[in-house]
Parts: sequence; C-alpha cells; structure tokens
Amino acid sequence: MKLVIVTAVEEFQKDLLKLFKKANIENFSSSDIDGYKNGSSVLMASSWFPGEKFGNESRLFFSFTEDKNIDALFNLIKEFNSNLETNNPVKAVVVPIEKFI
Repeated sequence: MKLVIVTAVEEFQKDLLKLFKKANIENFSSSDIDGYKNGSSVLMASSWFPGEKFGNESRLFFSFTEDKNIDALFNLIKEFNSNLETNNPVKAVVVPIEKFI
C-alpha cells in the first residue's frame, strides 16, 4: 500500500474525479488549497490586505491504495497532461507507507 498525492487547479476537479474512477481508486480524500507559482506570490499574500487572494484555487487529492491503481492513475494523468492547453499540469507523487492500521 502506498499514498498517492495529486494536485491540480480547481478547474480540473471533475476530470480528476473521472481519472480516479478509471484507475479503480474509489476511496480518496480531497481538500481546497491555494497554489503559488513563485515566491513573489507568497510575499503578496502576506500583504496589509489579507482579504485579497493571490494564489490559484487548487485541489489536493490523496488516497492510500495499491501499486496497480497508482500505475493506472499515473498513465491517465500523463495522457491528460499531454492534451492540456494551459501551463497548469496535474502533479502527482507517491509516498511509500511503512506501517498502517
């Protein structure tokens, strides 16, 4: 079992839900996050006007799943990213799990 973590801009949420389903990853969690491209955005976010948003609305998905499902998901994400017209590819990482209950 491994932990797969996927990040994407908010606009891709429905697409990612479909990719998770195609990869047979039925159990996962997600959260709203703000994504930043460079350090200057972080500096602007700590301005005097904290109500202003400078980050990109993004989603973080994660799931504890098997290697075969992760391999399928990575292939689907690679295909998805190859057809993008934006500079915001879906990113994914895998973290091995030493112990779990």
